[in-house]
Amino acid sequence: MAKTGYINASPALDAYRTASRESLHRLVQRHLELVRSLDPELHILARPVEERDIDRQLDALFERFPDPARRPPLFGVPVGFKDIIRIAGLPMGCGSLLPPVLFEGEEAACVRMMRDAGAVVFAQTATTEFAYFAPPATKNPHNPAHTPGGSSSGSAAGVAAGFFPLALGTQTVGSVIRPASFCGVTGMKPSFGKIPTAGMMYYSRSVDQVGFFCRRVADIGPVMEAFDPLWTAFDTPQRLRAGVPAGKYLDQVPAATMEWFRKVVAVLAAGGVEVVQVQCLDDIGEIAERHGDLAAAEFAVEHARWFRDYGHLYRPVTAELIARGQAVPAARIDEGRASCAKLRAELTALMQRHGLDVWVCPSAPGEAPAGRAGTGNPAMNLPWTHAGLPVISLPAGTGPGGLPMGLQCAGRFDGDDRLAADAELLEHLLCGLARD
Repeated sequence: MAKTGYINASPALDAYRTASRESLHRLVQRHLELVRSLDPELHILARPVEERDIDRQLDALFERFPDPARRPPLFGVPVGFKDIIRIAGLPMGCGSLLPPVLFEGEEAACVRMMRDAGAVVFAQTATTEFAYFAPPATKNPHNPAHTPGGSSSGSAAGVAAGFFPLALGTQTVGSVIRPASFCGVTGMKPSFGKIPTAGMMYYSRSVDQVGFFCRRVADIGPVMEAFDPLWTAFDTPQRLRAGVPAGKYLDQVPAATMEWFRKVVAVLAAGGVEVVQVQCLDDIGEIAERHGDLAAAEFAVEHARWFRDYGHLYRPVTAELIARGQAVPAARIDEGRASCAKLRAELTALMQRHGLDVWVCPSAPGEAPAGRAGTGNPAMNLPWTHAGLPVISLPAGTGPGGLPMGLQCAGRFDGDDRLAADAELLEHLLCGLARD
């Protein structure tokens, strides 16, 4: 695991599945050593799992799957879980000051599915309060003076720092794709509903989506096999037609980021990708308002009882969101839900009309901002989340400040496996820009 500063590269997921018992214990010990040495500075974890429990999980895996040829896709892979995803036997704090006993319940469906696929529950990762904007103390491993993004702050930073090769997060607007970009790792938010959300702390049930962080596109397949029995490993395409969503959506991007993006597009075009400009999302302001009202209203519903009894323990920005949500009328909530389906249909129709395989655009308006009072602007992620389309963020070089930048790639709804294959080609073309 080569180390540069706080950045440590983990092996490919297949290396865990094929390792001997002794080798796998050594791999996991290396992750534990990084946690012990770096987490006092980076504050990535909400809480680690006890080392003896990790050893028990590893031993149990070798007993269940003695034949290496029959091991499941995530055999032995240490995984970090955002601290709004319930894990049996562990308290869930949700980045808040509320008593964890309030959040007790059955283990999240996505955790059970990952266990079935051989994953090792390794740690709970720091999150913003209830997955909104009030940040944890987590620092960006590329530069601790900058935010790692949020709300899946610890999950993204943990993969970048080599604490684990895989981590789960959630996205309501941009909480997977943006921190993946800021931390220089690969992030995927699958199609809405592809990974079950049961057993997690909801922000907005109508738009919440579980996603994950890893080091490379090749790691996406083994993860998605755990969740999708119909997952297909498509061959990497020879050619792609990519759409750039021109108009008011991209007008939100600062000049320095647009300069970087033009260079990225030039690299893709030189590699044989046909890049076309598609005018769309000119109502992005209205989409953002509908999404914000819908999410705030559903957040207020989730927290109604707790806020009544423990309102003094909520951070001010979260309390303001609840107040906003309480004022949203029912008709506006219905309008927001209908808007999700409408935008999905519109973007799908545009892909068909222009023969697009994938949309490409910046994963964030720029590099990770300095300071940790906020987590960055999710404007680039909002329409794809609102529409529920699958999205992958690929490391794509650095910005003017030397921090990572990410290319956001969105595909067709329920075409997650095809998007992953397309991303393999894009990753290859961007390898000269990407920062390990």
